[in-house]
Amino acid sequence: MADEVVDEVCRIAQHVWGNPISNNTVGENAKSVIEQSREKLGRMIDGRAEDIVFMSGGTEANNVALLSGISNRKLEPLRPHVITSNVEHDSVKKYLEALEQKGEIELSLASVDTKTGMIGIETVFGMIKENTCLVSIMHANNETGVIMPIDKIGKELKILNESRLSNGAPYIFFHSDAAQTIGKIPVSVEDLGVDYLTIVGHKFYGPRIGALYARNVGVSTPVVSLLVGGGQERGFRPGTENTAMIGGLGIAASLVTSNISQYHSHMMKCRDFFQDKLNKESIQGMKVNFVLEDRLPNTLSITLPPNLIGSQVLKACSKKFVASLGAACHSNIQTPSNVLIKSGLTIEEANRTIRFSVGRDTTLKDTELIVKTLCSECLQVIEN
Repeated sequence: MADEVVDEVCRIAQHVWGNPISNNTVGENAKSVIEQSREKLGRMIDGRAEDIVFMSGGTEANNVALLSGISNRKLEPLRPHVITSNVEHDSVKKYLEALEQKGEIELSLASVDTKTGMIGIETVFGMIKENTCLVSIMHANNETGVIMPIDKIGKELKILNESRLSNGAPYIFFHSDAAQTIGKIPVSVEDLGVDYLTIVGHKFYGPRIGALYARNVGVSTPVVSLLVGGGQERGFRPGTENTAMIGGLGIAASLVTSNISQYHSHMMKCRDFFQDKLNKESIQGMKVNFVLEDRLPNTLSITLPPNLIGSQVLKACSKKFVASLGAACHSNIQTPSNVLIKSGLTIEEANRTIRFSVGRDTTLKDTELIVKTLCSECLQVIEN
């Protein structure tokens, strides 16, 4: 967490301990913290504060968006049809697969291009049916760094929805998981044209909680809670609010709003420096993947030379730097990344691919040391 976030979390935990739903002074102070944070998150994504609902994290926000997009849709005898990509986070992929297995939805997986890792607009729209009611595509992939054309999909969906509604067909809600993009590139719900947007705090130096943006929440865009309880968050998310973490999330959002240009340019400078240094080493068989214009400024996917194993190289370099083989939440599972394979790498290539991420505090000196250590270790293994 950013220092400013830590300070705010500690301050609130010590001094703003009231229950936000209580009608007393300490409760009102806590409620004020929450509403101020709601304003800050809305400002960060160019949305309305009242359309922000605080959640435990990205998994809950994704699950709630998906459930909300298919609930109470009058499509009988057809089932709600959902379209998503084949490289989504498990909180989207597995949730939808579980609903499909229960016979509650019809699911279509849109494949990304195996040369670029990007989803094709025509691929998504080619899957739309009479009973399609939800499209969920991540804003950027956490393993490849590829930014998906969410704004273009949103624009086309808006046009299509106008036609569908005039013909009596169901409105198609549009959800995007923006966990990887917020804090790295500018994110505007107006530019993206989404109905739902997932916000994950720890991805932009905030606490490990999250929020869901729902356009005109509860009116044009439903929010169906996974939980049953009190009337917190205007009834959209029961459970006593975690005031300290929500306050910290607001500070993290303010930092993004004020500094996104600086954050973006700094990370891109470090990433490009890293890539240039790596290319100058000219180690045969080592390559940088998914080198596109539309990619995250902080992410670099590198495939090591043949006969090397990513996990072994990372272990040998662990005293110098930390990196990932795939998604961080799967780093304890020693199997090839399904996302990398779906994005065009072979199983063998996926086994020797490492994901590097730079951050706000990464220096050029850091990246130079990482490249030197990585290349030295690879050459040593190759020579032996």
